[in-house]
Amino acid sequence: MLKIILVRHGETDWNKAHRVQGSNSDIPLNDVGKKQAASLALRLKEEEIRAVYSSPLRRARDTARAIARPHRLEVKVDHDLLEIDAGELEGVFVSSIGKRLSELLVEAGHDGLPAEGGMLGMIPYIGGESLTAVQQRAWGVVQGIVSNHSDGVIVIVSHYFVIMTIICTVLGLPVSQIRRLRFSVGSISSVVFDSDRQPPNLALFNDTCHLVE
Repeated sequence: MLKIILVRHGETDWNKAHRVQGSNSDIPLNDVGKKQAASLALRLKEEEIRAVYSSPLRRARDTARAIARPHRLEVKVDHDLLEIDAGELEGVFVSSIGKRLSELLVEAGHDGLPAEGGMLGMIPYIGGESLTAVQQRAWGVVQGIVSNHSDGVIVIVSHYFVIMTIICTVLGLPVSQIRRLRFSVGSISSVVFDSDRQPPNLALFNDTCHLVE
């Protein structure tokens, strides 16, 4: 049995301020995020982890290093675990996304939102990346891990949209439904592969019981 533990990085100041934080913002962990990384390391200390993979962004990489340290493992950095490229929405306050997106669409010569995909579906029109593209590269990382590890425990430390597209793939949900799911910074989810013949199972989702205030 192969278990892949999906960890969302600890908190940053942009998480706290509710700002869009994509692949072009290398924001470090804040003090709360560092405590969350330490709590994650303690929570996963007894797991027999064979490898830790991470996005190259500092908020993920530093979280991954905290988890890997007790196991004396080097973090394997994979650029396919980068957060979505949010294009011109990078750094925008979440409360202002609708207004700013409308302005950007007008500037780009597009009239209104499409019937399918909503605001997330418009990101490629403003210089960003589609959820399908994120899903393809993120699931490619998972497939590579499955090919290289037949059993044991593997940790992936990444970002909201990367982990969510992996979970959508496991559950057979279209990525257009991603907003029906919510999960927290510093959270743990896990996917279990029992055999080549059976689809993977989502064994744990958005577990935050290890986090301390």
